Amino acid sequence: MLIKGAILEEMGRSFPYSKSLPISISKVELSAHLEHEVLVRIESAGICHSDLAVVQGVRPRPTPMLLGHEAAGIVEAFGSEVRGLNCGDRVVMTFAPRCGNCAGCSSNGAMSCINGTKSNVAGELLSGGKRLTRDGKQINHHLGVSAFADYAVVDHRSIVKVDSDIPPQVAALLGCAVLTGGGALLNAVTLKRDLSVAIVGLGGVGLAALITAIALKTEKVYGIDLNQKKRANAMTLGATAVFSGEDAIAEGLKADVVIEAVGVAKAFELALELTAPGGTLVSVGLPSANDMATISPLSLVSQGKKIVGSYLGSSIASRDIPIFADLWRQGQLPVEKLVSSTISLDEINLGMDRLEQGDELRQMITF
Repeated sequence: MLIKGAILEEMGRSFPYSKSLPISISKVELSAHLEHEVLVRIESAGICHSDLAVVQGVRPRPTPMLLGHEAAGIVEAFGSEVRGLNCGDRVVMTFAPRCGNCAGCSSNGAMSCINGTKSNVAGELLSGGKRLTRDGKQINHHLGVSAFADYAVVDHRSIVKVDSDIPPQVAALLGCAVLTGGGALLNAVTLKRDLSVAIVGLGGVGLAALITAIALKTEKVYGIDLNQKKRANAMTLGATAVFSGEDAIAEGLKADVVIEAVGVAKAFELALELTAPGGTLVSVGLPSANDMATISPLSLVSQGKKIVGSYLGSSIASRDIPIFADLWRQGQLPVEKLVSSTISLDEINLGMDRLEQGDELRQMITF
């Protein structure tokens, strides 16, 4: 079938992207799904910093590539080996699929699936191969999802079914922003009510961590960001207090659990400085491979600090998405508050501009 999708033609083009146009809106041939695959009509997709990092060339991927990994949609058809789905079901895309048979999959979420990582790097589906072509030439998949399109074919392990009462925008955010930020608090630390939590970086992932900490009844939740507008958002969502990084240091702020959600070495250094003796720093940001931090090993030893790396919040999507969906349903997790604007697919380059400028949380593409 012929679909409309956002194709990253070349990484590393200059900002503003609305002028350099690294992403084209193209007609693409989507092959029929195989026996382990599902055809999904995309309803909503979020523009994430991970998408921007690919456009910038910070996270290299094979091009041309149909972008998009944070999304939700409706099942239109599925293969003969797929179980537990019906046409019309709403599903959340998950960009870190699990084969269920490797060392990573036996780590209870602490490590990524080995086979899923290989297929993502290759621009393929977990079930193998590519289902996208343009003018007879293959187009790469983005993290097994490629959701910046009106339809997608995905491996059945790249989706999680949710109830129809979960709105499309909320469902989409559950698969990336919430799993990453909120999942870090569910899975990477043992969070107790009387512990303090500080979030460094108040974008979509950071605010997802913040609202999760509040939903879990954490008594003190602090937000740290250079951007005053983002600090104001955090206060609106229930933060105990907010600071710039400089002010947090000047105030002597220390927290038992610190979530670093920026993906920049300097933010990592700041987060470690804000970690209280005996506390835990959980790093969920994805910096450039060349971005190096300087830390004092003595501070780790003498103050008993711990550093935990957490990809996708150390989550297992099929286990954790229902937990977050229930918190939303109970009115405790206002995921919709993470949405800063809604755009069309044709505005994707402008959306990348807005994200790089730093004022957007999550721009949602509607189809």
